[in-house]
Amino acid sequence: MKKWFITACALILVFVLSACGSSGASSGKKGYVGIAMPTKSSERWIKDGNNMKKQFEKMGYKVDLQYAEDDVQNQVSQIENMITKGANVLVIGAIDGEALTDVLKKAHDQKIKVIAYDRLIRNTKYVNYYATFDNYKVGVIQAKYIEDKLGLKQNKGPFNIELFGGSPDDNNSLFFYNGAMSVLNPYIKSGKLKVLSGQTKFNQIATLRWDGATAQSRMDNILSAKYTNAKVDAVLSPYDGISIGVISSLKSVGYGSKDKPMPVITGQDAELASVKSIIKGEQTQTVFKDTRKLAKQTVKMVDQMLNDKKVDVNDTKTYDNGVKVVPSYLLDPVSVDKSNYKKVLVDSGYYKTSELK
Repeated sequence: MKKWFITACALILVFVLSACGSSGASSGKKGYVGIAMPTKSSERWIKDGNNMKKQFEKMGYKVDLQYAEDDVQNQVSQIENMITKGANVLVIGAIDGEALTDVLKKAHDQKIKVIAYDRLIRNTKYVNYYATFDNYKVGVIQAKYIEDKLGLKQNKGPFNIELFGGSPDDNNSLFFYNGAMSVLNPYIKSGKLKVLSGQTKFNQIATLRWDGATAQSRMDNILSAKYTNAKVDAVLSPYDGISIGVISSLKSVGYGSKDKPMPVITGQDAELASVKSIIKGEQTQTVFKDTRKLAKQTVKMVDQMLNDKKVDVNDTKTYDNGVKVVPSYLLDPVSVDKSNYKKVLVDSGYYKTSELK
């Protein structure tokens, strides 16, 4: 009996291991992909990482997904570990686009290919491709929304506006800023838009690490210094987390009431908290970047690279990282507000109606 029992257990173990090994979802037969994402503090990065991991594994790739929690050295260490483990390709959403030069040289020496994901990696020739959204267009969309809601084209005004920028170590931040200012600058120069804080240059409005608390503190200071007898009519915010911080600051001095309505407030990423805020009538708008599509495009580009096929790109001029122009694939962002959030976010399956309650 004992011998029979041992034999049966051994057969069961072989069967289980065989079943596990035959699963193409994680067998790694097609290659090993390292995915380095910046942080879990923003839900969009969680979605990005999970979407790619799921698609890569379905195609038969082994995946190592890591989050560095906005610690640059942690991200460098994670990438070094992926190199040591024998990754064939690295997909990197950089924390600091200028801090990866040395580690990517190590990747190149091991013949590992690199795709910059959403954020351009600067000062290195060892970036093969870049997958992102049209970041200049994001800024244009935000600014045109303000232009439309304030009636600036109809010569209404003057209005008071305050400007917020993204993190200075994220290359995308300047694209957002330049896109927005291409629309807003003429109105600022003509006096139709007034920035009472006087802070209009990128280095004055940048928000390190996209931090909502930092944005809230800056807005507190602006309101107490410049708006005791004036009203904020609009806030250019490049990201939902910053928007939430700004809204907290505005609410603390009475905005959001019948007598003191919220200004027009933009955002980006259609994060759950901000979509709920839009529905409540606090945040006004966000720019939706469908990370499912970006993940799908990135997976496609990686598969093409690793199989020596022509890699899909639609921009070979815009993204100069200081050493080379990185061939890129740009997806289109979409403006979302209370009028179309159901169609864009719910009908597409990005959110369930129950999540937005």
